[in-house]
Amino acid sequence: MRKFLAVVKHEYKKVVYKWSFLLGTLLFPVLGLGFAIVPAIIFSLKGETTRIVVVDASGKILPRLKENLSSERIKEKARQAAKEQIGDLNASQEEKMRRGADQLASGFTFVDYPWAGKSVAEIRQDLNTKAATDEIDAYLLIPADVETKNASFEFRSRKGGDFVANDTLKDALNQAVRSQRLSDANINETLVKDLSQNIAFEAKSINEKGEEKDSDMLFIASLVIGMLIYLTLTIYGQVILGAVVEEKETRIAEVLFSSARPFELMFGKLVGVGLAGLTQLGIWVISLAVLVGVAATQGGAGDLLTGLPSISPLMVFLFLVYFVVGYFVYASIFALIGAMVTTVQEGGQFAFPPIMIMLIGFYFCFAVIRDPNSDLSFWVSIAPLFAPLTMPVRILAEMPPFWQIALSIFLNVLTITGLVWLASRVYRVGMLMYGKRATIPEVWKWIRQA
Repeated sequence: MRKFLAVVKHEYKKVVYKWSFLLGTLLFPVLGLGFAIVPAIIFSLKGETTRIVVVDASGKILPRLKENLSSERIKEKARQAAKEQIGDLNASQEEKMRRGADQLASGFTFVDYPWAGKSVAEIRQDLNTKAATDEIDAYLLIPADVETKNASFEFRSRKGGDFVANDTLKDALNQAVRSQRLSDANINETLVKDLSQNIAFEAKSINEKGEEKDSDMLFIASLVIGMLIYLTLTIYGQVILGAVVEEKETRIAEVLFSSARPFELMFGKLVGVGLAGLTQLGIWVISLAVLVGVAATQGGAGDLLTGLPSISPLMVFLFLVYFVVGYFVYASIFALIGAMVTTVQEGGQFAFPPIMIMLIGFYFCFAVIRDPNSDLSFWVSIAPLFAPLTMPVRILAEMPPFWQIALSIFLNVLTITGLVWLASRVYRVGMLMYGKRATIPEVWKWIRQA
């Protein structure tokens, strides 16, 4: 037991005391915060105004287009969309919406252009020249027959990648043409607008206690839990693989085998690296909780905490149990691969199948989120190799019956027992084999003779 604990301590310190562990632990929350904040900052930056020429051959669309691109109209449309999604807006949300509407409305400056008496080809050539010489940024050609279905509108821009401005202009143009067609058909536009309004549709999930939960936040929280477990298992499974191959390449295994049994060495390595992974995962979870708490205290983000699914101490305990289970399942597989191969590069090739299995398990999480009580959710949440990823997500979505959790843990513990037994027998012989790639018949021989 003393030798086993010494191996655990050595492997834990070897991982935790590295700069890579410290940087990875600290950078992950920072990068996560960056992924959340940077896009918001980018989209909040005010770009340069698009100088646009509109050639309206119909003589009817341009006034409506300018009205639709006004700050008041954009604000009204944004308010209506927000009301359909989240209900009444608070003061902070109203202010953010107003700033966004003002930014979109100020994104276009209409430039006068004398086009009378010119053909479409001449207009197009002249405007292309103006765009090339930086006199304008874009132009829009509106045909005379806007009332027909085959009417073609031409938009050319030097800022082709500005999808925000392009989509805003397209929506405003669609609305302007639609309004003009209704007017030409003597149809009351206001009445059509009132009759065409979307219904107020509120979607929430119901847990086993009959309580309502926000579906969007449930999806996000489940995705975060699944991603954290997937990343941690992938990282530390390959750490085990690299450590085993390193000992094999440096031939230190011969010295280690003289002072401890191979099973003690392998299992101590698994436990030590697993504790390091659990340490890092704990830091990430605490950092995530702190970031969510700080974000919820800023401005109108107070509703964030109320929308998050409730996480009980039992859930936290089960998450840790499944992380440990998943770690030992995949770490045993990676240790088995490490004992079979001769180089890190060769080990990386053989590591692809277990990583793909983990990725498939992560994809199954989406099916579990959609319907936690389906037959598919049941089978993938108890199946070895998949359960460490899918069952925590299922528990967060809706706590399954206790017997299903117990069955899932029992099956995966049996899997761990078999994998550790198999890996220890291959480890015992394979660590002393140098310069020769192990074949399947040879590995089977090691298992039988060890």
